[in-house]
Amino acid sequence: MVRPEDIMQVKAFARQDGVFLALLWIVSFACVVYSPQSTLGSLLALCTPFLVGWRLVAFRNDALDGVISFRRGYMYSVYTFFYASLIFACAQFIYFKFMDHGRFMGIMNDAMQSVSLIYERSGMNMEEIRQGMEAMSGLSPFQWAFMFMMQNVVIGFIISIFIALACARRAATRA
Repeated sequence: MVRPEDIMQVKAFARQDGVFLALLWIVSFACVVYSPQSTLGSLLALCTPFLVGWRLVAFRNDALDGVISFRRGYMYSVYTFFYASLIFACAQFIYFKFMDHGRFMGIMNDAMQSVSLIYERSGMNMEEIRQGMEAMSGLSPFQWAFMFMMQNVVIGFIISIFIALACARRAATRA
């Protein structure tokens, strides 16, 4: 049976570690927006599961004496992604509302043009892709931030399975 104190403890640590994850995402996003040719932003984003796993191990070892179930590890990881997604969505809303001025859509258009020949050769309808890009350019800052937030939450649910599996530890049994 899960005790309410255990849930409160998991949420408290996940909130703190969600801040670290959100900061990683903010730096990654800034690298992508302000230096789109660099791979640093993508590399930082790929560090996400390692950061969450590292923080989960710290939670396990510092607060739980080295023992954590898969379920508690999964809950911690999902909450960490959720809180980080909320913070990151707020930061992105501020960016899209006050600082973007079409820069992000320009990066998206440049990326689409660089791969459009490949898409065309593979038989994709370029008119549909163009319409999709036009629809995306009409999104409000809130819609952009919400879209990224939902993407991060869904990815978090999936990645959390693997993080919790890798970090779960049972108590040593005595014979």
